[in-house]
Amino acid sequence: MDLDVFVSAHRAEWDRLDALLRRQRRLTGPEVDELVALYQRTATHLSLIQSSAPDPQLTGRLSQLVARARSAVTGARRASWRDATRFLTHAFPAAVYRSRHWWVPTALLSTALAVLLGWWIGTHPEVQATIATPSDLRELTRPGGEYETYYSSHPAAAFAARVWTNNAQAAAMCLVLGVFLGLPVLWILFQNMLNLGIGLGLMSSAGRLDTFLGLVLPHGLLELTAVFVAAGTGLRLGWTVIDPGPRTRRTALAEEGRAAVGMAIGLALVLFVSGAIEGFVTPSGLPTWARITIGVTAELAFLTYVYVLGGRAARTGETGDVEAAERSATVPTAA
Repeated sequence: MDLDVFVSAHRAEWDRLDALLRRQRRLTGPEVDELVALYQRTATHLSLIQSSAPDPQLTGRLSQLVARARSAVTGARRASWRDATRFLTHAFPAAVYRSRHWWVPTALLSTALAVLLGWWIGTHPEVQATIATPSDLRELTRPGGEYETYYSSHPAAAFAARVWTNNAQAAAMCLVLGVFLGLPVLWILFQNMLNLGIGLGLMSSAGRLDTFLGLVLPHGLLELTAVFVAAGTGLRLGWTVIDPGPRTRRTALAEEGRAAVGMAIGLALVLFVSGAIEGFVTPSGLPTWARITIGVTAELAFLTYVYVLGGRAARTGETGDVEAAERSATVPTAA
C-alpha cells in the first residue's frame, strides 16, 4: 500500500467525519446517515493501515476519530434511577431466588453444625478449657460480662458501621472466592459457625443461653441469612467451574460472575440493615421479646421480598445478569 496515495484519497472523508463530530447543533437525518457511513469506512481504513502500512501518528489520529464516532453512533449509556429500580425490584431478588437451592441447604446444614458445635463445647469442660482459662470463661459469660457488653462497648453508629463493613467483606469474599471450586467459601462458613457454636456452648454451660439468644437473634437472623446467601451463591459459582451445563465454561462463568457481583451489592444493603439493628436495637433497653420481634420482622420481610418479588421476576426470565444489550455477543452452543 502506498500510504501517501491512500491518505490523499481518503483525507476528505476523515475531515468530514471530524467536522460532523464537532457539530454543535443536532444533526439532521441525512447527516446522521452520513456519520454512520463515514464511521464504518474510517474503521475499515484504520484496519487496513494497521495491517498493511502501520504509521504511529496516522494510526493514533484515526483511532481517536473512530472512538469518537463509535461513541456518537452507539451513545454513551449512563446509569439511571431506572437501573437502580430494576436492580432492587427484579435483578437482585431474582438472583437470590434462583440460588435458593444452594443457600437454603447451606443455611440448614450450617445451623445444624453450629448447634452441634455448641452442644459439644457446652457439655465438655475439657473442650472449654482449650478455649480460655476458667477465670476468662467466667468473665465472658457472667451477667454484665463481655458477651453482654460487646454490643454496647462502642457508640452505636460506629459499631454498626464496623459490623456492616466486616460482614459485607465476608459476604463479598464468599461470592468472589467461590470460583476456586467453593473451597474458600467452606472455610469462611466454618469459621462463622465455629464462632457461633462457641458462644452457644459457653453461654449454655453457664445457664445463660436465653440471654445469648436474646442478644444474637435480633440482628443475627438477617445477618446470617445474608452470609448463607453469599456462601450458597459462591458454592454455586464453584460448581459452575466443574459443570457449566449447556453453556461454554467461559460464558457460564461470565453470566454467573456478573450476577454474583450484583448480589454482593444487594447483600451489602441487606447487611447494612442488620448492622443497624445490631448497633441500635440489640444493645437497646427494649424488652427481649421486642428486640427479637424486630429481628424476626426484618427476616420475614427479606424472605418475602425474595420469594414474592424474586420469584415473580425469575419466572419472567430474569437471572440477575446485566441486560442483554450490555452483554458481549456470544456464539450459540448446541444443547
